[in-house]
Amino acid sequence: MSEKLILEPGPHLYPVPAVMVSCAAENVSSSNIIAIAWAGVLCSSPPTIGIGVTPARHSHRIIADSEEFVINLPTREQVDVLDYCGTVSGRDVDKFAESRLTEVAAQKLQWAPLIEECPVNLECRVVRRLDMGSHELFAGEVVAVHAEEDWVDDAGNLLPRADQLFAFLRGRYHALDEELGRRGLSSR
Repeated sequence: MSEKLILEPGPHLYPVPAVMVSCAAENVSSSNIIAIAWAGVLCSSPPTIGIGVTPARHSHRIIADSEEFVINLPTREQVDVLDYCGTVSGRDVDKFAESRLTEVAAQKLQWAPLIEECPVNLECRVVRRLDMGSHELFAGEVVAVHAEEDWVDDAGNLLPRADQLFAFLRGRYHALDEELGRRGLSSR
């Protein structure tokens, strides 16, 4: 067996999806978008996704107040928009207006809008919050999913569309476009 290096402890779980999370609340003047690299599935039943948000972020207060958010999956062509939303604060600019993105009312949520230009949108209601240290985990139950037709197979399942998605890894964006097999490939 080859010798492995011992690394400093860190969040070395790769790849992770790069997503745009939209949020709004009654007490804020405009909807906001936060770029999130730390999002992941927490539970399949009920379907629950977690996002890690630093409490200093403008969106943290919005999500905490409204207890809802929308995870929007951007495509490769939107990497610059995601990056912009992750480098400016919604306290200073209207990210929807500056990014020329379109807000669409959610089906099941009261405040948080969908981003029309993203091919997949997951409406989430906060069911739990957990202080993790530098970030707070918002666990959101998925209450509605919107997907463009070419992102859905004949059986009504969301296609992974790895040719369109990208991940964030050590300060860089990376494509994810090679399928290696299907579940059960090891069966003999």
